[in-house]
Amino acid sequence: MSVQVAIFERMFDHGDVPALALSPVVDPMVDPAADAVGAVGADGGADVCAGAGAARGTARVRAVETVHELQARIDALQRTRLDTRLMPTHEAIADLLPGGGLREGAVYALSPSSALVMALLVGPSQAGSWCAVIGMPEFGVEAAEGMGIDLDRLVLVPHPGDAWLTVAAAIADAIGVVVVRPGRAASDGAVAKLAGRLRERGATLLVLGPWPQAEAMISVADSRWAGLGEGHGLLSEREVTLTVTTKQGGRPRSGRLLLPDAELGIRRLDRGAVADRAADRASDRARERWQGVEPNSVRRVG
Repeated sequence: MSVQVAIFERMFDHGDVPALALSPVVDPMVDPAADAVGAVGADGGADVCAGAGAARGTARVRAVETVHELQARIDALQRTRLDTRLMPTHEAIADLLPGGGLREGAVYALSPSSALVMALLVGPSQAGSWCAVIGMPEFGVEAAEGMGIDLDRLVLVPHPGDAWLTVAAAIADAIGVVVVRPGRAASDGAVAKLAGRLRERGATLLVLGPWPQAEAMISVADSRWAGLGEGHGLLSEREVTLTVTTKQGGRPRSGRLLLPDAELGIRRLDRGAVADRAADRASDRARERWQGVEPNSVRRVG
């Protein structure tokens, strides 16, 4: 494998430029020894070092130029995917997510919250996508159905054990949105292979907990339940702050929501009618782009 190909694969899987890309590289088309012999014959020993140094400098410049060219191509591909392959999500949170939806082939790191998972699955499920939840035995199907998730297109794997990564990779071959609570830590190589599988299949992975190179981190904080009085009543709704922090940096986006509300729905609290219409348009655009890319949205296992 050539140096340039190795650099390209490293950049694509991990999003960084390895030190190898900036180290001196000998160009196979340039033979420093031959240059040195020719230089000795003409001007003496002083030109030997000059000839070899020039060859190494030229090779290094070529390597750096190759890296920059590959990085530009990767950035262009990533921008194209961001613009054209977005899964729709609930209108109450659409304006908090980059592009107004979930990007296919990407990974999102979530707070460990079943309600947050359900909120993110509602949009793709109602748009016709299959969804899977791995490693969450407490995931309530009745609550999921009440929020609007289609149980006919929902796969549950409550106890994957140490094979959680293998299970997630296999399910991503056939299902559009995969939620997983990781078990034991995975190696960098296994994480890179899963990332490649997601990009190839166009599946979205929602991970409960931190994840390297996640598209965004979605967290829930400032939780406050309502409905209980002094010795009486039932929990009826929960008010939370939802915050989205993207890998591109910039200021995190936050919104105050009822998750769930008294009717097991999702409702935004901190915006007016104008913002509501803007969020609806963002969600609609994501839904239209996603359905335009993948008209046969229902994926069946087996």
